[in-house]
Amino acid sequence: MPKIATADVVDRTQLLDFLRTRHHGILITSRKDGSPQVSPVACGVDAQGRIVISTYPSRAKVINARRTPQVTMCVLSDDWDGPYVQVDGTAEVLDLPDALEPLVEYFRCIAGEHPDWDEYREAMRRQGKSLIRITIDRWGPIATGGFPPSLS
Repeated sequence: MPKIATADVVDRTQLLDFLRTRHHGILITSRKDGSPQVSPVACGVDAQGRIVISTYPSRAKVINARRTPQVTMCVLSDDWDGPYVQVDGTAEVLDLPDALEPLVEYFRCIAGEHPDWDEYREAMRRQGKSLIRITIDRWGPIATGGFPPSLS
């Protein structure tokens, strides 16, 4: 029996529940000429329900998000053919020192507690990390691939 595609419309609470357990995504920003720039990223959801991404200030995604904060994320399941969702939002970039505690929260929402938070904070300072924080503006259905239901 063929796998049938699904597209489940969800409210914000259901979306956040879906996002919190998934940490692989594709971030789409806009280049200066308006064409898309695509980056695979690790992502989490902070306590305010924003998607968070740890990065470096010189990366194309950061430069693009600073210039044009409207971004799109496709958050994927660990299984290639698992459910995914498209999220459109408004990005802000936090640099050090403002990014330091949000980077701690980023780590917690993806990996839990760090064995040495002072060591982690020092590593973030040494690496000059930034954080992209995306406020969710709209989202599509949580979808899976497969045959259109009309063909089943």
